[in-house]
Amino acid sequence: MGKLVTKITDRDMDFAAWYTDIIREADLVAYSSVKGSMIIRPYGYAIWENMQNYLDREFKLLGHQNVQMPMFIPESLLNVEKEHVKGFAPEVAWVTQGGDNLLEEKMCVRPTSEVLFCEHFKNIIKSYRDLPLLYNQWCTIVRWEKTTRPFLRSREILWQEGHTMHKTEKEKFAGAIETYTIEAMMYDGVALQNGTSHYFGQGFAKSFGITFLDEKNELQTPYQTSWGCTTRMIGGVIMTHGDNHGLVLPPKIAPIKVRFIPIKESEKINEVIQKISSQLNKEITYDIDHSDKSPGFKFADAEVKGIPIRIEIGERDLENDVVTIVRRDTLEKIQIKIEDVPMKVEELLEQIQTNLYERALKRRDSMIYETDDYEEFKEIAATKPGFILTNWCGNTACEDKVKEETGLKSRCIKEDYEEGLCPFCKEKSKYKIYFGRQY
Repeated sequence: MGKLVTKITDRDMDFAAWYTDIIREADLVAYSSVKGSMIIRPYGYAIWENMQNYLDREFKLLGHQNVQMPMFIPESLLNVEKEHVKGFAPEVAWVTQGGDNLLEEKMCVRPTSEVLFCEHFKNIIKSYRDLPLLYNQWCTIVRWEKTTRPFLRSREILWQEGHTMHKTEKEKFAGAIETYTIEAMMYDGVALQNGTSHYFGQGFAKSFGITFLDEKNELQTPYQTSWGCTTRMIGGVIMTHGDNHGLVLPPKIAPIKVRFIPIKESEKINEVIQKISSQLNKEITYDIDHSDKSPGFKFADAEVKGIPIRIEIGERDLENDVVTIVRRDTLEKIQIKIEDVPMKVEELLEQIQTNLYERALKRRDSMIYETDDYEEFKEIAATKPGFILTNWCGNTACEDKVKEETGLKSRCIKEDYEEGLCPFCKEKSKYKIYFGRQY
């Protein structure tokens, strides 16, 4: 079962140290000689697999197909779309030699795969009958980050990227070219971008010369989207739900949903565990801690790994035909008749999932402040963690002013809007926008 669980830094005293302690004690990652990259340990990878399996299932229900693109991108191909290159240039890793030979053209290790998909789309899209194309790729990318933290920023990232092509603008999105983002608020009030979706319009398609013949046999240019998320979501789960005992995992993504802990090894206790486990819903994953550690160690290990439910079984419990169930989200202990355990476990897993969501939602909403007065904006930014919702004229000069004077950056634009004045320049506003600090 590994080493003894050590004390975790208090979350409210030093959030960064707390995060590092959770990563270590829950055995999610390990470090290697590859600077800036992480080894995702089996337990950490199992969490990613559960996220991946859920998303993959949902993507396929919407008609997306999985493909695999090359890892390397020739420099000339990357440079086809200049604006695209400009955004990634500082983080690109280049390969200049293969074996003993210098390459005729250097290649980058993909930071993202838009250009690879566009090159492929140009070769396979001929007619309106070929559209829409709905593709997705599960892969790794490389971004040469200067400062790295496990799951949050790494030079090698596990992610998925969806790439789609459509006949008309109306078929996918209306209006101007847009980017949609999931800005999740962590426990400390700092934003963590958990995923993005980009509507490219016809920009990439025109750069790559992608066309198709429509129903009238006339050449048209398709419209394109891309979207994705990464293992950063695991960091988001840690920093949203974790506590001073360790991870707190939502049951839907927990690799182990139930852990049985025999207080002492005995044939009678093992028979009860066998009886209960055989009656659990087949989708409820479980394990049994048969280690020779003390009960206290076993409890702490289950807590630090965020296992949603642990079931403690001792000789004294069996005399009363009960077991003790502990739910990880509240650490509440309840005694349940053995015959009622399977049904109670299902009920509790649903309750824990709902409670974690509602608890996080309540905390998020309590740290969103709304103001259209810049002095109040600055006061909130200096004294309170969280997001500030305010009017904005749409001018980047105002964004820059806010960043320079408060350290806050624009996170995302609110969908609904009422007319008002931008508090930073007093001009008519065009949007309601959230500002906040980011990881």
